[in-house]
Amino acid sequence: MKFKIVAIATLALLLGACRIAPTVYTVSDAPVVSNLSSPAKEDVRKAILRAGGTLGWQVTDNGPDTMTGVLNLRTHSVTVDIPYSAKQYSILYKDSTNLNYDGTSIHKNYTGWVQNLQKGIDAQLKAM
Repeated sequence: MKFKIVAIATLALLLGACRIAPTVYTVSDAPVVSNLSSPAKEDVRKAILRAGGTLGWQVTDNGPDTMTGVLNLRTHSVTVDIPYSAKQYSILYKDSTNLNYDGTSIHKNYTGWVQNLQKGIDAQLKAM
């Protein structure tokens, strides 16, 4: 009887420790908040580049109003689109490798990586 209780408790702990995949975190039209009275689109572009570079993202221009960010960690890789203007920016899921993306949910670490990028961009903008 004790064995069954221990086995059930152990199984419950193991299942609770499994990584639950959240829905894909998206930053949509985040406002540009800066110490500059009227930041230019180029200021936003530079803030995105600095924040991404600081956090290990490879950020490249992908046209006049959008950038692409790629983060490679161990065997995981994520690619995001970052459209921006002088007034707002977004971080949108584009592709991933080894993150169990199924169309609606993804590995839980994805959310933290994108939130860190968002915080980094916001910090760079406020530092202007």
